[in-house]
Amino acid sequence: MSLDDPIVEPACPEVDFDHNSPEHAVDPVASYRRLRELGSVVRSPRHDGFWVFTDYETVFEAARDDQVFSSARCPYGGDGLATVIPKTPVNHHIPVELDPPEHRKYRKLINPLTAPAAVERLRPTIEKYTTWFIDRVIEDGRCDFATIIGVPAVVTIDWLGLPPEDWERYAHAHHAALSELPGTAEFAHAIDVEFPWMERQLRSAIAQRRVEPRDDVLTHLVGSQVDGRPLTDDEVFGMAELLISGGVGTTASLVGQTLMYLDGDRDLRRALIDHPEKLPRAVEEFLRVFSPTQALARTVTRDVEFGGRRFRTGDRVLLSWASANRDAAAFENPDTVDIERWPNRHTSFGMGVHRCAGSHIARALAVEMLGQILGRMPDYEIVHDGVVPFAHQAVNLGWKKMPARFTPGARRGSGGGVRSGSQ
Repeated sequence: MSLDDPIVEPACPEVDFDHNSPEHAVDPVASYRRLRELGSVVRSPRHDGFWVFTDYETVFEAARDDQVFSSARCPYGGDGLATVIPKTPVNHHIPVELDPPEHRKYRKLINPLTAPAAVERLRPTIEKYTTWFIDRVIEDGRCDFATIIGVPAVVTIDWLGLPPEDWERYAHAHHAALSELPGTAEFAHAIDVEFPWMERQLRSAIAQRRVEPRDDVLTHLVGSQVDGRPLTDDEVFGMAELLISGGVGTTASLVGQTLMYLDGDRDLRRALIDHPEKLPRAVEEFLRVFSPTQALARTVTRDVEFGGRRFRTGDRVLLSWASANRDAAAFENPDTVDIERWPNRHTSFGMGVHRCAGSHIARALAVEMLGQILGRMPDYEIVHDGVVPFAHQAVNLGWKKMPARFTPGARRGSGGGVRSGSQ
């Protein structure tokens, strides 16, 4: 069909929608439900105009068509990270900001690090840090879950080969870049102070690995090749920063949302405590319902018709994993948490070639963290008066503070963990 031919469908619904707004942050589930009721493709005038794909089928098709819906960094929509709207002023992330065939060259270097066999080798580290985080508070009978769910951050930093005692600076900076509102002091501090500090630390570690290899991810990347040549420092940096970005936010969001939900659903909590073997399948349902990464953006590469709508080169498109995961056409009773739901083909790790490389690590982290919290703090209660949500819930949902109380218990570990400088 030519772009000059008339389109039979009604005009695309236009709605004043902004996934970065305080109004959306109040109830993202209801916000996306309203969009789905308008149609599978809607248009917002915010951020110089962008499209939102809301249903499972449309998101599925677009996510698998990299020739039209590109993840690559580009000038459209301004400078910065191409996979969010509006773009965040951070460094180039490799390989998520590359399209095939370039993407494959770098992704195959990451795949062995995150494959199931590699995750099995990482499990003792995950268990060690989860135990250590809980041991710090278990005798007190109170804690801030927003801190305990920092486990993914310290595991990621240690796994890469960076000083684990710096985990909080990495975690807070990446959370602020995606969860604080541009123009705030917190956002400015992250972009102007913390990200330059992280870049210096990471580049110093990369240079060190070139002369003093270790048994860590940075050494693996430094020793890797693409197109028959060694990776440059910039390429290693871009890949490592992407791994940090993914490691500090997604699983923390998943576990935080699950703990908040189980605070209200005591029957399901008791079922998981009594039957911990159900946790792996339950995590898949929590991934679907809570969609820790809510949505990611693409850029249209050429004039095209898709889903009965006309798109122009440079148009920005938001693929809402969260909305697709609650599409009644794809999931029966989509707003019901059903831990026996199977198969569960949720979109929470993305789709297509850009599907999350760290999905197996995320699952292992979530099962260990939820298992230990439910097993060691079975009667926890969240103190809702003290809960402080992120101001910005566009990418990762979560909370700055999530205080909780529980019956005190005994420490389990030998004291090994992160040095006291990070506490």
